[in-house]
Amino acid sequence: MKHKLDRSFVVNVLIFAMLLVSCSPSQPTPSAAAQETTPTVISGSGDISAVVEQYRTLLGADNGVEPGSKGPSGYREINWDGVPDELAAPNFLPADFFNAPEAPRARGAFFSTPGEGIQVSADSDNPTGTARYFTNINPGYIFKTFSEERLFSPLGSNVVDLTFFVPGSNTPATVRGFGAVYTDVDTDHTAFEYFDKDGNSLGSFETPVADSGLSFLGVAFPEPIVYRVQIRYGTAALGPNDSAEADVAVMDNFIYGEPQPLP
Repeated sequence: MKHKLDRSFVVNVLIFAMLLVSCSPSQPTPSAAAQETTPTVISGSGDISAVVEQYRTLLGADNGVEPGSKGPSGYREINWDGVPDELAAPNFLPADFFNAPEAPRARGAFFSTPGEGIQVSADSDNPTGTARYFTNINPGYIFKTFSEERLFSPLGSNVVDLTFFVPGSNTPATVRGFGAVYTDVDTDHTAFEYFDKDGNSLGSFETPVADSGLSFLGVAFPEPIVYRVQIRYGTAALGPNDSAEADVAVMDNFIYGEPQPLP
């Protein structure tokens, strides 16, 4: 037998269905801010020449060593080999050495560490006869280089903070990304943590393991949002009496996006 539906009943059912749809959680879509902070990660170990070049290409052209901003694209690079003997081991490197107002030191990089200071290893013809590759600290160290022949490390700590400026100035800046060559990474550990201008973490990234060899890790964001990078060198500071459990690592080339002035 057929029943005639009450019109008011039908209307009530439709209203109830509409309320259910309006109250149901919608599928999340990535916000513009989230899309801006989704990085590209390039890494490798062993023969790292190809991945280093891939990261350089991702950032753009080599913008050299002259002061001032060179536009929204490109990169700056530090390989430590131009540091003079008097500012290399056994001496400390000034924190602002690579943010001088003139070439070739106008790179827009400033370093800090909770340890004693930062140091670049001695080269083969230094006047003090200091041993190379940080073996003046511990003769048992075996560190390879990517670009001959100096390396870089903090002393008294395994942490360095890198902040950016418009090259050759005191104008704070941000970059698209930062990458670097590690030597002798024995264990998994956080290599880099990136922060924006407000101190918010943009993520932590681990470097590949390469016992007694070379590793590379480079991270690049779609926009220049990186104000500071915290870099961890192994699990312990360099020292003459490292324990068997300690992983000590040092670094060679630094590559980072062209510093852009903060608005």
